[in-house]
Amino acid sequence: MAERTKSTRSGSGGPRLSRDLIIAAALTQIDESGPSGLSMRSLAQQLGVEAMSLYRYVHGKEDLLEGVVASLMSELTARLDEAEGDHWQAFLQTVAHEVRRIATDHPKAFPLVATRHPAAPWLRPPLRSVEVVNTFLSAMTTAGFSDTRAVDAYRAFSSFLLGQLLLQSVVRGAEAGPAEEPLDEGGAEVPQGDGSMSLDVAPEVRRLRGLLSEDRSDEEFEVSLEALLDRLDRDVSQ
Repeated sequence: MAERTKSTRSGSGGPRLSRDLIIAAALTQIDESGPSGLSMRSLAQQLGVEAMSLYRYVHGKEDLLEGVVASLMSELTARLDEAEGDHWQAFLQTVAHEVRRIATDHPKAFPLVATRHPAAPWLRPPLRSVEVVNTFLSAMTTAGFSDTRAVDAYRAFSSFLLGQLLLQSVVRGAEAGPAEEPLDEGGAEVPQGDGSMSLDVAPEVRRLRGLLSEDRSDEEFEVSLEALLDRLDRDVSQ
């Protein structure tokens, strides 16, 4: 994929065109008008180039969205890697605040992180990045959580975060419904390979795949509901 690494001028005296520059510009457009407002033509206009020149670096809108999500998740992964040696409660605080930072800084892009093609469709709940899930599970098991409790923590924590922050994002202008048209404009490799993707980069996810793929949504809903009712009962009794 040598073509991906080439850089060209985006105009007389303009910045050198590259995949990173294009993805950064795409995120800026999503921040302004949401994923539905992003197009190869509008992005080319913003960068001062012909639309066809973008296809040297990205396959189309599908690939652009993949790049935006990968950019956001790489920042999250790096921060969680740094926090992995912390006490498990401090680690979970970091997870919560770092994910919330993405939702706060990029509310119109956050639904892509939470709902886009899951990197492993069998994950419950699914998440775009198996690297993030792997870091989470590794931190929990290293802190003394059993495999089952580590997976339970992942389920409860990610469900809480996604539910809370998706609602926050919608309040801040994110699109609440799915795109009306298919997004794949040709050749994006990641969504097409998700179902059979290698888990070599996520050994904990691979090891715990059986537990992670169990659908326990009914039970988890009831447990979360009871916990909420108990908390409200304690508040009203005080």
